[in-house]
Amino acid sequence: MVQSKVWLVVMCVLALVASVGVASSQDKAKPKVKASSKDKAKKLGMVVVPAGEFIRGSEKGHPAEKPVKKIYLDEFWIDIYEVTVDEYFRCVKVGNCERPKEGGPACSGNVVNWEKKGRGNHPINCVTAFNAEVFCKWAGKRLPTEAEWEKAARGTDGRTYPWGEAKADCNRAVMNDGGLLGCGELSTWPVESKPSGVSPYGAHNMAGNVSEWTADRYDSKYYSTSPARNPQGPKSGVTRVIRGGCWFDFASNLRSAERISDGPSNAYDVLGFRCARSLD
Repeated sequence: MVQSKVWLVVMCVLALVASVGVASSQDKAKPKVKASSKDKAKKLGMVVVPAGEFIRGSEKGHPAEKPVKKIYLDEFWIDIYEVTVDEYFRCVKVGNCERPKEGGPACSGNVVNWEKKGRGNHPINCVTAFNAEVFCKWAGKRLPTEAEWEKAARGTDGRTYPWGEAKADCNRAVMNDGGLLGCGELSTWPVESKPSGVSPYGAHNMAGNVSEWTADRYDSKYYSTSPARNPQGPKSGVTRVIRGGCWFDFASNLRSAERISDGPSNAYDVLGFRCARSLD
């Protein structure tokens, strides 16, 4: 009887050792789970815009917003917020970026956020398209294409504003609401100030606060000839596309399909940017 019990114990131990060995080999065979795109993007202060089609343009807007067309874009990431003064300052401090432009009617006084006390978390303004490109490259990113910007702002259903169809007001955007410039502040607001105006993908201030540079050259007739897959903008042109509307604009100028442009070397107190990134 004693021998039987001893033998039983030995068999149980052997079985346990064998099972541990099998489990260990199975664990080694399992591939390591990679962090999701969402997690990686979040660490960079960005949100993921999945691959797929979206509705570009508006039949109710300006002629340059037509024809309305479904456009396919590969997955990309875009900054959650507009680039802030503090973020831009770090690039200037290490010698990669130039200081924002100051002086003249477009960039002077209290509306310029650079080196203003308490404005570190406001969007950087008074920067050119070239300044924006340099910063984004330094950050390991790039400016978004016009199509990427629009999809990130309005999603796939062709909505008028990032939040839907309700007319823009100061509950959702920093804007000119009934003559109240900047919702009464006469300037920008901190970049996280209007969470109720967030886009379908989680990007803030895609309407209002500061208008934003994109990578594309501007052509009012580009929508008639652009490719339906990953458009990169016209191959030539003297101005750059600007999107989003600003603290000085009325609701109609904050529509996600609104297209305006300006010379890439110009800078204004109503103009800033955010960055994007392609998948590695």
